[in-house]
Amino acid sequence: MRKEAQLDKQMDRFDQKLEEMGIRIKDADQLKVREDVFDEITLLSLYKLVHKKWISVIGGSISTGKEANVFYGEREGAPIAIKIYRIRTANFTTMSSYIVGDRRFSHVKKTKKELIFAWTKKEFSNLARAQEAGIAVPEPLVWDRNILIMSFMGEGEVPYPQIRNAELPDARAVYDRIISDIDTLYNKAELVHADLSEFNILYGDQPYLIDMGQSVTRDHPRALPFLMRDIRNINRFFKSRCDVRDDIEIFNTVTGLDTAEP
Repeated sequence: MRKEAQLDKQMDRFDQKLEEMGIRIKDADQLKVREDVFDEITLLSLYKLVHKKWISVIGGSISTGKEANVFYGEREGAPIAIKIYRIRTANFTTMSSYIVGDRRFSHVKKTKKELIFAWTKKEFSNLARAQEAGIAVPEPLVWDRNILIMSFMGEGEVPYPQIRNAELPDARAVYDRIISDIDTLYNKAELVHADLSEFNILYGDQPYLIDMGQSVTRDHPRALPFLMRDIRNINRFFKSRCDVRDDIEIFNTVTGLDTAEP
């Protein structure tokens, strides 16, 4: 009970700080603020974003991932998603493996804080490139330090479900669309998602690719293995739902290579 009371006090303290910064907290009992999320650096970033009028409301948690928490928010009445990368508990080693070899971030210092700031900027850049190529992704709006603000993918305040939890009216059509997105991402945006699976695709009126912080450029030394892994993950998920194409055939079509095994 003592530990629970201490956590409640921490939550109340951070709630008060957010309110003092002019952020209206919606459904405060659902916010589940944790000290490893709202540390001093994050609060400073929130303060800047609030004063630049990017955030007017913070609502409840949408999702909690390995490296980040996503909260529902509003900007002047319009819904947004607020993604906060956890500086204290993010996996430094895993994130480093996707940054190293990316020419866009070769200058980044190898401290944990700087790496996470670069990761946030990287996801913003990757989403912008994907959107420009015509792929359905959350629209990146702004980033500051470890916070990324995006358009909200959902209806009302309810996010679209991950594709693994969605009812697909035509699984083959959805599968074809995702394979087409992989091709477009590689050949037009010149990116590989590098973590594509049923956990990183939302489904509303169409599939939406999300979580692109780890996505790499085509010239990344591990781009082709990452691409093959993405293809295999999608085929694994859909093979019980519709006929799927051969892994290698998709890989060769996307890359223009002619290989029996990448």
